[in-house]
Amino acid sequence: MPLVPGLRSPYETVEKFVYFPRMIDKIRLHARGQLHPDFINNLGKAFDDRCCQYLGVSYEKLRDWVLANPASSDELTFHWAQSQGRKLSANDIDIWNSFMTKRGWRDEAREVLERRLHENGLGPDAGVETMFDYIEVDEGRPARQKAL
Repeated sequence: MPLVPGLRSPYETVEKFVYFPRMIDKIRLHARGQLHPDFINNLGKAFDDRCCQYLGVSYEKLRDWVLANPASSDELTFHWAQSQGRKLSANDIDIWNSFMTKRGWRDEAREVLERRLHENGLGPDAGVETMFDYIEVDEGRPARQKAL
């Protein structure tokens, strides 16, 4: 997929919590008609769904709140999401980050990652070990060389 202006890396954080800023970007970009069509079918699914489930808030409820509060900061949105679901501890955030940043590395998502790499002509020299790395490279950013 091409780099979408205004769509942050999955490694970007709000209060040390990965992926959430990217999900918020996708909601806002889609509402403005600026989200690349390749992303639209998966809105609220896959990593978006995992993130919302972990927070304990539905994607639809989060989406509606984000759209009703367009000037809201990432921090305020994150606090709102926790107020609707569950308050995350530092340990909860560490567990989430460790899981998400390693997804596709030695787990059941590896097959999907390898298929995507093959479909895009990316070999071992691409430096892609995880799904987050794949997103980075697929969108024109370099793969991360170390964990958060």
